[in-house]
Amino acid sequence: MASPDPTPLAAARYHGDQAAEPGMLDFAVNVRDIRPPAWLVERLAARLPDLARYPAVADERAAAAAVAARHGRAADEVMPLAGAAEGFALLPNLRPKLAAIIAPSFTEPQAALSAAGIPVRNVVLEPPFGLAGLQAPDDADLVVVGNPTNPTAVLHAREQILALRRPGRIVVVDEAFADSVPGEPESLAGESLPDVVVLRSLTKSWSLAGLRVGYALGAPDVLARLGCSRPHWPLGTLQLTAIAACCAPDAVADAAAGAEQLGALRAEMVAGLASLGLEVVDGRAPFVLFTVPDAELARKQLHAKGIAVRRCDTFIGLDGRYLRAAVRPEWPVLVEALAEVLP
Repeated sequence: MASPDPTPLAAARYHGDQAAEPGMLDFAVNVRDIRPPAWLVERLAARLPDLARYPAVADERAAAAAVAARHGRAADEVMPLAGAAEGFALLPNLRPKLAAIIAPSFTEPQAALSAAGIPVRNVVLEPPFGLAGLQAPDDADLVVVGNPTNPTAVLHAREQILALRRPGRIVVVDEAFADSVPGEPESLAGESLPDVVVLRSLTKSWSLAGLRVGYALGAPDVLARLGCSRPHWPLGTLQLTAIAACCAPDAVADAAAGAEQLGALRAEMVAGLASLGLEVVDGRAPFVLFTVPDAELARKQLHAKGIAVRRCDTFIGLDGRYLRAAVRPEWPVLVEALAEVLP
């Protein structure tokens, strides 16, 4: 189902961190831990004396080389980003005539493209939010899809993503949470395709929301178009250092082990929510989308108990029944609170 109706800008720019106040138990934000690992903090701290100098070309090259090695790509197929969200902000540089966004999904592409005056059509997936039977507009020369998708957590088969390709079209795949899926089985990050751009985030898995780090993978000419409006030194020294560090082999192995643990924790959390009779969307991401009779009321009642969850009425295609919660070891507290507030 295609919809030309844009999300209001205020809704499109809403983020889960607006729901969590200091001291609350935060299920609204998908950052994995409360702080980066000690080894990463030490690595970043060691670069603090270098902040008097402009970011070095050597650091940018090292970051790109680490990403390239991590995904088996050439270095010129990598563009370090100030978080995956910067990649969405750059999408208007591709100058599409019509953008199709597969929804429900992260709303920043909608906001950036609409603000640039680019026509957007939302292709809304029905529950359970899979791509089967999807019909994107034939004249869309830019298609944006998440995998796994925020907020549904649905993981699409790579063949379904590749089926979106058309002559003259660029497909942008938001893989911000792909490293939270054990083995990353449906990722296209390692595929050198002329018409596919993959956006990746390191912010969530490495708890670097205050630093903003990620990268784009794509054909060199497409990345050049994407980044044509960036200023000098678009990333700082600490950002480039973090990208190189988090894409090193040891760090990738740590992230893979963390994904396995997260998957087991997610299964426990899903079972806990289902025990309350709640419908949980089948997914493979570090968050869970579920329905309650009245999401706004439940969210406010949880807030009063010091628990923050993500509202979902700001996502195109989701109504007032949905809430999203990050996968956390404290999930029993959320389930217990929901049992008290739900009718």
